[in-house]
Amino acid sequence: MDVVSGKWKVLILWELHHHGTRRFAELRRGLPGVSEKMLIQHLREMETDGLIHREVYREVPPKVEYSLTEHGISLNTALAALGEWGSARIQRIGAEKVLARAAEEAPSA
Repeated sequence: MDVVSGKWKVLILWELHHHGTRRFAELRRGLPGVSEKMLIQHLREMETDGLIHREVYREVPPKVEYSLTEHGISLNTALAALGEWGSARIQRIGAEKVLARAAEEAPSA
């Protein structure tokens, strides 16, 4: 659980899975609300854990790209079932709210 702890790690995995290789600024734009400090920290931890690959291009200005490793791809696959569960939960909760609102608005007999 340490590997995916933190608010942003799963979202970083999702972003890299769905958009492929990304530069830092692209990741930051794809994750509204993340601070630069937090994104850097999570990317470093994920690199250390072998989930992402950091490619540094020696050019001016420096260019750095992030991509998923095989280990990161396999973790994303394992998390897919949890994502499906979350989507179903959101739908269920939404349906419950609609039914509750309809019951409140129904005329009393």
